Amino acid sequence: MDSTPSPSSSSPFELVSGALGRYIPSGKAAAAAGPADAEGDRTTGPRVPDTAAAGRQEQILGAVNLDRDLRITRCNLDAPVFAGLDAKIGSPFVDLLPPGDVPTITRRLRQVLETGEAHVARIQRLRRSDGSELVVSLSILPAAVPQEGLTVSVIAMAKRLHLYAAETAIGTSLDIGETAQSLAESLLAWGDVAAVDLDFAVWTGEGVTEQTLGRIRLRRAALVPDRAWPEGYVTPGDDLPSDASRLLSQAVRRDDAPQAIVMPDREAVERVLGSPRVVRALVPGDRSAGVACIPLVLDGPPPVVLGVAEVWRRADHPFRDSELYDLQELVARTVHHVDLARQHQREHTQVLALQRRLLPRTGGDTIEIASVYQPATPDSAGVGGDWVNSFPLPDGRTALVVGDVVGHGLGASATMGQLSMEARALLSAGLAPDEVLQHLDETVTLLDDAESGLAAGYSALGSTCCIVLYDPVSHHVALSSAGHLPPVLVSPDGHAGPLAVRPHPGLGAEFALREPFDVHRFDAPPGSLLALYTDGLVEDPAESIDEGIGRLADAVSAVHPWDTLQQAARRVVSTLAPVHQRDDVTLLLARMIGYRKADTATWRLPARDDAPARARALVSALLRQWHTRDDTVDNVSLLISELVTNAVSFATGPVTVRLIRAGHGLLCEVGDTGNGRPRLSRGSLLDDRGRGLYIVHRLTTRWGVRWTDTGKVVWAEVAR
Repeated sequence: MDSTPSPSSSSPFELVSGALGRYIPSGKAAAAAGPADAEGDRTTGPRVPDTAAAGRQEQILGAVNLDRDLRITRCNLDAPVFAGLDAKIGSPFVDLLPPGDVPTITRRLRQVLETGEAHVARIQRLRRSDGSELVVSLSILPAAVPQEGLTVSVIAMAKRLHLYAAETAIGTSLDIGETAQSLAESLLAWGDVAAVDLDFAVWTGEGVTEQTLGRIRLRRAALVPDRAWPEGYVTPGDDLPSDASRLLSQAVRRDDAPQAIVMPDREAVERVLGSPRVVRALVPGDRSAGVACIPLVLDGPPPVVLGVAEVWRRADHPFRDSELYDLQELVARTVHHVDLARQHQREHTQVLALQRRLLPRTGGDTIEIASVYQPATPDSAGVGGDWVNSFPLPDGRTALVVGDVVGHGLGASATMGQLSMEARALLSAGLAPDEVLQHLDETVTLLDDAESGLAAGYSALGSTCCIVLYDPVSHHVALSSAGHLPPVLVSPDGHAGPLAVRPHPGLGAEFALREPFDVHRFDAPPGSLLALYTDGLVEDPAESIDEGIGRLADAVSAVHPWDTLQQAARRVVSTLAPVHQRDDVTLLLARMIGYRKADTATWRLPARDDAPARARALVSALLRQWHTRDDTVDNVSLLISELVTNAVSFATGPVTVRLIRAGHGLLCEVGDTGNGRPRLSRGSLLDDRGRGLYIVHRLTTRWGVRWTDTGKVVWAEVAR
């Protein structure tokens, strides 16, 4: 009974392995070669018809069977295209590989043996006996039962097929380094070494225009194969010597038109380059070699050169005209991908600048801030929607904001920037954190309406945000969250844990799911440490989110009060962040310091007619204890008197007066139970009212209003 599995019970790879196994001659036929075939020697396996010699010339498929020791047991590499590959029965397969590729391919062969999962269609170079190399598409498949070991298929890359495959591969990334690397790897099919040198402006994303030849600056973007290069040779990331940049630019711009040039041997190369230093920088080795230089040209009036591609190969294998046509065609087909990567690099740089601008500063006298932002990938795909910010509010408090816009890319970053700046503006205007989230919720809904959403191609729904306000005088903290993970608080005694924040949907939730945003209040005495973060830091498929937050609490609790906060933040991220990040990682640590008791004073006065006079007396006495200048004492006393008078006249309930000595200024606050917004008006000469706020405006460097649960606070800052 035939033991070969039926098609219905075989995987596609098993069927392919079986077909390749029948394609390889077995027994002695595997070793028979050349003349015996021409004389009509009969073999047990199928063979290529020899009715037409051209038919054998077109064969590009070969197959090799390996045992579990990775030695060749059978092979079919007798087509002319595989000439020079010394595939002997019993020899290790890795003998066909360049030395630098042996570890990688060996690992892949072993992996297929162990897992049974095929490794399909990877571009690979095989080494001929004369030292040259052949570019092939290599697939590793488990041998079909009942055989054991592996079946390796080898497809010689026909030039037209290679052109198509290369163009498809080069356009898969918008990272300029990866694009240049893909182009260099594709060019390697025509030579032994390939390099791509780009105008420096392409790297920075700037617009590339016609430049003076003497000022052109080229940087090596890609170089293959990956090997140890001689000292002085230009490798990726290095700038070419200025002489080399000028000479290459002149070479490809002959007669004011970019065109390819060929230097057939080392003598010609040295004659053109001239300087021994330039020769060492550009020629990859000591043996005689020729080079084809193909400009990367953007069509236009006039054409613009983005850089130069170089293909080097041994001098005894000169470039044929057909090969130069193929090289020029490949570069012409793919140069627009380089330009797209340049444009994306420019946008990426701009977005990163925005993201860095939104990162917190170091804090101030009342709070210490440290933050870490670690994108999921180091390239452009890492531009994401995580954002964290901290900034002092005009009334002396500090705002900490963290958010996460779903997804990555420029759309997420644009939404992140809009939400971050809007939150800062609303908090600076004195709104409470829950009110700010209400406005952000409406903004997200507008960003995702039918017209704007289609135009942007991006949805902002589901974005999360957490806002924290720290008062350095009372050491009270107010927090509101929209779908964000709870902050972790470490008390001065070392106890750490997440804050009990009531869960809330993210921004832009359906109307039926919308609930009022809560304000959570808690105390943060001096020495407390608060950690705000995004889910990329604590999410792990192997554990629950609560376990991840617990690990964060343990890591933050280990931060010593004397530790430098920025170093501590980096240490926490390196401890918790997964090795293979699937999301951006963001962490903000805030160490509460607050004001000294000797630098603040608070009085609670009944709302009576004598309140302004009492406030004036109390403030004047304190300022003299602080050794404040007489003119400042007079100005602050008048300022407090006017604010308390307004509070008594237009509000009910007690009046709270607070004075803070901060840096080089004094912060004055008067709180009441009224909900009206004070408005500045100039008033006429005959008016006997309405000049209070005008006096406040003239005496202060800035003033404003913030809202509380019981009313409002008017604050003003005066220089000492």
